[in-house]
Amino acid sequence: MKTLILHGWGGSEMPHWQSWLAGELAKDYGTVCFPLLKDKDTPQKEIWMQQVKALLDDFKPDTVVCHSLANMLWFHLCQEYELSEVKKLFLVAPPSLKNPIKEVATFFPVNVPCNLYARDVLLITSTTDPYISEQEAHDLAAQLGVSHKILEHAGHINTDSGFGVWIEIVEMVKGL
Repeated sequence: MKTLILHGWGGSEMPHWQSWLAGELAKDYGTVCFPLLKDKDTPQKEIWMQQVKALLDDFKPDTVVCHSLANMLWFHLCQEYELSEVKKLFLVAPPSLKNPIKEVATFFPVNVPCNLYARDVLLITSTTDPYISEQEAHDLAAQLGVSHKILEHAGHINTDSGFGVWIEIVEMVKGL
């Protein structure tokens, strides 16, 4: 299994669950690509798109795991390129499509893509995410036509909300 893990704005260094996931997958001889995207604190859509498109072409992942702003990046990639289909896509804690944060303004506006280039897709959101309302998350799942897992009181599903070690994501990625 080849897994590409894409962080959001600011990165996902330890003890973030994405860093932990990369280590857990590698321990079981999984092939993992967890790149540090350029200028993680001041991201630019075009730069991130070029970097990830090159990774997709070279690495050819079976699974992609996006967190936060990486979801918007994936949406843009799906709209601007014809991608090779992945087996599994995890869209974790996407921000609102109407995000007003100026530091990530190049990623917005974004439209919901017609094709996510993935066989199986799971959207994972929280009832208390400060970056997307419960209703927006439900609407996004419906627009995408994907499975939706809702975590109760999980904030932005990051280190600040207690998501360092996250056994369930490892099991989901491995298909257990």
